[in-house]
Amino acid sequence: MPQSAGDKKYKRILLKLSGEALTGNESFGIDPRVLDSMALAIGQLVGIGVQVGLVVGGGNLFRGAALQQAGLDRVTGDQMGMLATIINALAIQDALERQGMYARVMSALKVNEVCEDYIRRRATRHLEKGRITIFAAGTGNPYFTTDSAASLRAVEIEADLLIKATRVNGVFSDDPLKNPDAKHYDRISYDDFISMRLKVMDTTSIVMCRDNDLPVRVYDMGIKGALLNIVEGKNVGTLIG
Repeated sequence: MPQSAGDKKYKRILLKLSGEALTGNESFGIDPRVLDSMALAIGQLVGIGVQVGLVVGGGNLFRGAALQQAGLDRVTGDQMGMLATIINALAIQDALERQGMYARVMSALKVNEVCEDYIRRRATRHLEKGRITIFAAGTGNPYFTTDSAASLRAVEIEADLLIKATRVNGVFSDDPLKNPDAKHYDRISYDDFISMRLKVMDTTSIVMCRDNDLPVRVYDMGIKGALLNIVEGKNVGTLIG
């Protein structure tokens, strides 16, 4: 039975993807199968009238930490990471458009030959017209993670929910991939998340969500249908808020 716009709980969401998630089973780069799977999942949301913003990291293409330890300037490393997110954003845009969706990449850095500059009003207009809007280059500033960029963009576009896609289904007391006894949380408050120093998202991003009453849902992007279930209001992964 086809779904209607009334089936959704959230009108506008911001989806945060890590760059590492795009590697699939590889150790580096972009796996086309992951792109296609992600595009199908996002297409289900567009099909029921959900407005989708997206922020992607760049860790599949560039990891600055090791180079910084070897002497690379932190600001230079962060700028290189921002450029990596633009590459990922263009790949996602292409995957979405190949499946018949409309997508726009908006960058916090000026690269007008390949994508638009980020302007909040224009981004909101894209979303209202049903275009998937991909926010690239983080915040455009060094020292801020793409998690912080996701929180910032979600607040700016007045998203109803920030969704963090990871490799585990929610928030745990420890890394469940290394510790099978790690406790899973169905729901956790912003302050508890911060005080327990959980690592799913950085403190800056969570504080921004807390101060703007923006709920966060963390889930495993490898579970088929999970993203659709989330926007329908079902309990998937962990709710922070």
